[in-house]
Amino acid sequence: MNAASIAAAIAAYLLGSVSFALVVSRAFRLPDPRSFGSGNPGATNVLRSGNKLAAALTLAGDALKGFVAVALVAEYGPRFGIDHSGVALAALAAFLGHLFPVWFGFKGGKGVATALGILFALDTMLGGICLATWLAVFALTRISSVSALTATALAPVAAWVRLGRGPVFFVVLLIAVLVVLRHRSNIAKLLQGNEGALRKQPSAGGSDHA
Repeated sequence: MNAASIAAAIAAYLLGSVSFALVVSRAFRLPDPRSFGSGNPGATNVLRSGNKLAAALTLAGDALKGFVAVALVAEYGPRFGIDHSGVALAALAAFLGHLFPVWFGFKGGKGVATALGILFALDTMLGGICLATWLAVFALTRISSVSALTATALAPVAAWVRLGRGPVFFVVLLIAVLVVLRHRSNIAKLLQGNEGALRKQPSAGGSDHA
């Protein structure tokens, strides 16, 4: 691990720390997504404000930052001596940036959209498999958290098959574990049978996964 890899990881973390839920909400003059619903700064909670465009931009932004952070390192890193381990480190750093954003008091979202962008950057087929899984499960269940958790569980398996047992696999596995941990409340509600349809208006409760 050389200095360039460490610098790339720091840059990836800083980019991952940009919370599009907060940036977009401020741009649209919407309530702070941390102040209503589940309190999670993610696309699902932004949707509870009733602004679908803001929610879509949040989702796209969170996914894109993960993709860009990793894709840039993968594309230009080799000329600075950054190998697969360095790319994997950047992927983890970008994800941790979303979960613990330095710009917003280290209180971030649950990471599904950012994780998906990272997976696409690591391997297009890997990202496509996980996205297709999410869409298929959602079509069957209509429950976003079930879709996200199923795709998350599949990601390390798909990474092993696609990329082998290397640094990228272990980072994908760690990201999957972190996503599951961030969804503890969703899992509890699923077990209790209380994980229902999304409420689009601000409320005191609620759960989401973005």
